[in-house]
Amino acid sequence: MSLSIQLYTVRKSLEEDLPGTIRRLAGIGFTQIEPYRFAARAEELAQAMEENGMTAPSGHAPLLAEDQDEILSAAQRLGIGTVIDPHVPEARWKDLESIRETAAQLNAAAKKAAEYGLRVGYHNHWWEIENPIEGRTPLEHLADHLDPEVVLEVDTYWAAVGGQDPVALLARLGERVKFIHIKDGPITREPSEQLPLGQGRMPVLDVIAAAKGLEAAVVELDDFDGEMFEAVEQSFAFASAHGAQKGHVQEVQA
Repeated sequence: MSLSIQLYTVRKSLEEDLPGTIRRLAGIGFTQIEPYRFAARAEELAQAMEENGMTAPSGHAPLLAEDQDEILSAAQRLGIGTVIDPHVPEARWKDLESIRETAAQLNAAAKKAAEYGLRVGYHNHWWEIENPIEGRTPLEHLADHLDPEVVLEVDTYWAAVGGQDPVALLARLGERVKFIHIKDGPITREPSEQLPLGQGRMPVLDVIAAAKGLEAAVVELDDFDGEMFEAVEQSFAFASAHGAQKGHVQEVQA
């Protein structure tokens, strides 16, 4: 397991100065990033990654809504092994038929991705977690209908916002989960209330330890009421201090 950062965290800086932003993340200590909507700036991003020794095991892109070949070609250029769709609208998680349709679309995308030598995943928000159907979360129903090669990236903070214990949810989803988003805060829907790792209510270290098939833990703040790079530095320091960068997590409560 390794430590990565979702570039959406530093999107404002990225829009103004992509090379400088990647260089600054490398200076903090990150060696892995998770790009988002990367097709439009693939060449510029690839150059910045190469200059700073960065890799991108995973990346977010709207596979179910936009040109899949363009996305997958860009992923190849960037060395992204797993392309993760980050958003299926809330209305499609209310009933099993809609969830099965989403699974079918992800399965089809995975078959196309395999032609590029790539893998497909899905990332949740709170609406795939709350409002259980037949006693189980919509995300778990999705997993039931996904082909084995389709993986999950569980946003553990949004899982908690959706009313689930993220540790227990990860245990139920098992080896299907290859990536997680780790973030902290008061566990509310308001993004600006999020905090650096170790400063909120999330049991961050327990969460990391619960993901048994984990390939990367991805730091993310959707927003922050302060200087974002300070929050990123503090998050990196917290995760690294407890072994997240080295592939294990000490038995310490977050």
